[in-house]
Order: sequence, then C-alpha cells, then structure tokens
Amino acid sequence: MEVKLQVLLALAMALSLFSAASATAGLAVYYAPQYYPAACPGFTLKNSGVMVAGVSDALWNGGRACGRMLKVRCTRAANQFPNPCRAGVITVKVVDYCRQPCNGVINLSQDAFTKIANLDAGKVWVDYS
Repeated sequence: MEVKLQVLLALAMALSLFSAASATAGLAVYYAPQYYPAACPGFTLKNSGVMVAGVSDALWNGGRACGRMLKVRCTRAANQFPNPCRAGVITVKVVDYCRQPCNGVINLSQDAFTKIANLDAGKVWVDYS
C-alpha cells in the first residue's frame, strides 16, 4: 500500500509541475537512434543523453532553442490509433532541428516518445512548455 501511495504522490507532483495554463499544444513525432550528430553544436550522447528532441521552425528560433528543456505530455491521438498516450510528463533537451517537412512541432527521440506514447501511434498531440 505504501509503495502505491508513493507512486501516486510522485505522479501527482509531476503533473502539478506541468501547468496546463502555460502549455502549448502541438504534434509530436519521433525519430530512431542515432541521435547524434545533431544541429546544435556541442551536444553529444555523453552530455545530453537520449531524452532529446528536434524542433520545427515553430520553436527553432534560429538555433536559439538549442539546450532548451521542454516538459512534454501526451494528450490525445493524432490519427486513428486507439489510446496512444501513457501517463506522465517527460523533460527533453532540444539538440536538433527538424527540417521541413517536419511532421510535428517536436520530433522526440524514440526513447522519449516511448515514455509518453505508444510507438505504433507514430504521431500524437502533446502539451509542452
């Protein structure tokens, strides 16, 4: 019982850190490893890990998005895939640019996408901040 309570409290804290009022909605897709080299200079697997993302022109801001930390939460399907979302919020570091045609605002690493959604969905609506 105590373990379940700790899990519920951790989930509640994670969700409370993610304010829906300050979040922006957009489409998220994913890309498979190898995540590096990336468009942002100096970011490597060693210093950035696998919880990373590329962003489209909507967030890229001429490269000033490099290193930005985004909180991302899956909200709903973007296609006919049933129930694609997993509970929780992830934090990713922007290390890459998603060139046009980019199918989403955020192109999550496969590792990040699987934390919030089923890979078979391919594309989901997210809130991010």
